[in-house]
Amino acid sequence: MSESKTHGYLDMELLRFSTAGSVDDGKSTLIGRLLYDSKSIFEDQLQAVKDASKRLGGGEEVNLALLTDGLRAEREQGITIDVAYRYFATPKRKFIIADTPGHIEYTRNMVTGASTADVAIILIDARNGIIEQSKRHSYIASLLQIPNVVVAVNKMDLVDFSEEVFNKIIEEYKEISKILKLKNVIFIPISALDGDNVVDASSRTTWYNGPTLLQMLETLPVRKDENNLPARLPVQFVVRPYSNDFHDYRGYAGRVSGGTFRVGDEITVLPSKTQSKIIAIDEGAKSLNEAYTPQSVTIRLADNVDVSRGDLLVKTNEPQPIVSANVSLLVCWLNHRPLNEGGKYIIRHATEETRAIIKAVHYKVNINTLENIIDDKNVKMNDIAHISIKTLKPLKYDSYSDNRVTGSLILIDENTFETVGAGMIVHDLEDEAFAI
Repeated sequence: MSESKTHGYLDMELLRFSTAGSVDDGKSTLIGRLLYDSKSIFEDQLQAVKDASKRLGGGEEVNLALLTDGLRAEREQGITIDVAYRYFATPKRKFIIADTPGHIEYTRNMVTGASTADVAIILIDARNGIIEQSKRHSYIASLLQIPNVVVAVNKMDLVDFSEEVFNKIIEEYKEISKILKLKNVIFIPISALDGDNVVDASSRTTWYNGPTLLQMLETLPVRKDENNLPARLPVQFVVRPYSNDFHDYRGYAGRVSGGTFRVGDEITVLPSKTQSKIIAIDEGAKSLNEAYTPQSVTIRLADNVDVSRGDLLVKTNEPQPIVSANVSLLVCWLNHRPLNEGGKYIIRHATEETRAIIKAVHYKVNINTLENIIDDKNVKMNDIAHISIKTLKPLKYDSYSDNRVTGSLILIDENTFETVGAGMIVHDLEDEAFAI
């Protein structure tokens, strides 16, 4: 590949999307169809899938779902268990796909797989319409603040490509999207098995004038509002080379997690509230005038201030994060051992690590009925609950609805060091961003 072509590929926009749906709604087949019809599969991959299809009794017909069902257990059972990540590109854009499981017991996998997505594709079987799992996955898309939701009404070939069936699902889903405050919802009638409206437009849906799924994915705006957020840089490392060439060099390295930083900006260091000014921004050997989300850079300040890993650099003249040891959050519980109210856990938030105690479980969320359960405080694996914690050191945080990095954290078991919970911070119990 020539240097110019390589440079062009690297400069292409990257869109992350996740797929979700009930078991057998056709998620893996849809992704296989996307990869197959967009010619994003190597010959040896295709041959391996053909061979596996024959072994599983499919004859000469290629089972496209096997392109994503990477685990042996998945291939044998014909289901998705783990989150399968796939990468492909078209001339217009690069993509990362998170194919998430449909089973209720794998809700935690969907939360982790969709946590960085720009688009959530929710598959609905045209024969069955909207079911509890559809609501569950829509709730999680709302919870994770995914900016675009594509409702792909699949298996239209099994309802004779009925416009009436499609419109009925649209009407029902719009009611759910209002309750969940989903931001941008798009509906596409498809047949993943036959390829209708996946990559190429279908002649069997003459009543549908919208884009195909791939056209939609190629044109939806990639999340860009992060550069308009208040500037945040969690300090990951203090750079002190101690060499003759960089005798007095002191820089603060990290990944910009919101907004932009420019040379000359007035900076406040949290939690100390020490103030200084940016005199240089380095990216490797390059000097920059500006750093934007999500660049990894090293910032140098005018004053020799005390900054260490876990501190947060913010612009002095912009809205500040909350600095507090009392944190309210929605947690998705990931572990087979239930949450222990009053228990102690390790907290990792941005680049900081501390310890915390669970002060209270306020309610659990029934994400099938979209109701809050006040009288059940037993938080088990795959449950989502609203809790309060108190940390040993104050955290510097925003609400998750404002910033996905400074508004999220994970809980770790002190004894086993397993990640047991993923938390999305809300400012208080009356925060309506997630309450249903």
